[in-house]
Amino acid sequence: MSFDHLGLSDELLKAVSDAGYEKPTDIQASAIPSILMGRDILGIAQTGTGKTASFTLPMLDILGEGRARARMPRSLILEPTRELAAQVAESFEKYGKNHKLSMALLIGGVNFANQEKLLDRGVDVLIATPGRLLDHFSRGKLLMTGIDILVVDEADRMLDMGFIPDVEKICECIPGRHQTLFFSATMPPPIKKLTDQFLDDPKFIQVARAASTADTVAQHLITVDRRQKRAALRTLLEGKEVRNGIIFCNRKVEVKEVHASLKRHKFNVGQLHGDMVQSERMEVLQGFKDGTIQFLCASDVAARGLDVPNVSHVFNFDVPSHAEDYVHRIGRTGRAGKEGTAITLTTEGRDDTKYVAAIEHMTGEKIPRTVIEGIGKVVSKAPAKKVKPVPSKSKATDHKRNVTDKKPVNDGKKAQSLPAKDEKQDRKPPRDKNPRSKAKGRRTKNDDTVQIKELPNKPVVGLGHHVPAFLKSAVKIKR
Repeated sequence: MSFDHLGLSDELLKAVSDAGYEKPTDIQASAIPSILMGRDILGIAQTGTGKTASFTLPMLDILGEGRARARMPRSLILEPTRELAAQVAESFEKYGKNHKLSMALLIGGVNFANQEKLLDRGVDVLIATPGRLLDHFSRGKLLMTGIDILVVDEADRMLDMGFIPDVEKICECIPGRHQTLFFSATMPPPIKKLTDQFLDDPKFIQVARAASTADTVAQHLITVDRRQKRAALRTLLEGKEVRNGIIFCNRKVEVKEVHASLKRHKFNVGQLHGDMVQSERMEVLQGFKDGTIQFLCASDVAARGLDVPNVSHVFNFDVPSHAEDYVHRIGRTGRAGKEGTAITLTTEGRDDTKYVAAIEHMTGEKIPRTVIEGIGKVVSKAPAKKVKPVPSKSKATDHKRNVTDKKPVNDGKKAQSLPAKDEKQDRKPPRDKNPRSKAKGRRTKNDDTVQIKELPNKPVVGLGHHVPAFLKSAVKIKR
């Protein structure tokens, strides 16, 4: 089947042809005709199968007629990350070059004033992240009463990032009859509950089993010693078949550390994580797309926000803690029918074993174990050295010893050899830092002080063989 049989306009077909696409993917062939008919859609397909074009193409034709009003967008597309929102905006620009439709992108890290100017002019297509959209709505800069088409993309990612309450609030703010399109790679129960609440008799489209991986991606699981992970990664990156690649880490701090390590070893690598400002993130993404950056070290913020058609390899430096993230990570390669490779480095730790088992349980397939000479074997762990216990200097320091033991710790000889205090020191003793001392003494002529008698020269239990001198000196305490 070609795009000519999907009911798209001639202007749109020309734009698709200019983009180099000849045949629609399965999700596009199933979703586009139903969307043009005005039906609600619940689409399930793994990442990299063309979900974005499956809703952008029919939306362009539907919105081709009509005019946007100030602060009242005609359509709304919700995306979980800034990168994915920017990617969808690029798709609209590419496919809509023959349409005169206005578009606005509402994402964090961009000046509010510039976004408000676009909204004031009126936009046909509004692409936004939930947080920034609600910010504009709460300020009264945006009205959602004119929305005819609502798209919730990567709904399961919305759930992972805690955006479902925001999505529910946005859906409740859109009154009247409108068309709703839900697209996701997985469909956990909370998302199913959300679709039951806001979708009206949707057409269910599932072109692949939920949470399945693409057949075009060759998967490998390599077990290495934890201390050798960075060396193993460097060896893999130097492979002949590695043209470029994305290196995924679980945490931002690990992204920074792995990026710095690869930089020290002269690799052409960039980094992408949530601590970077939006301008830096977009610059790095552009550099990776045009090839000036060969490797991209990223957190899961990029797992669903990248659409680079020629990524040859994906490296999971860390096994993802959420099984769904594995599908999205390896979906960055093997896109649009091209072949790709995904390599996951794992250790014999309990967490990695648990995470790998969860991934295999979700996908229903076992990740092939691979041994590569020099890095695929687990380094034998050296036996733990037995450390001899250090003998205690005094048995009295043992917490099991009874303090009433008759055997004295100090025989008193050292206490007798301490030098006596001179008269000057007796007249000006140091102040006790604890004015509420319970020590008993005799009152002097001055009622404000209490004279503490010199401690008796007896062994002190619990202090070892040496008794500090300050414990044997006379002190005055002011009341």
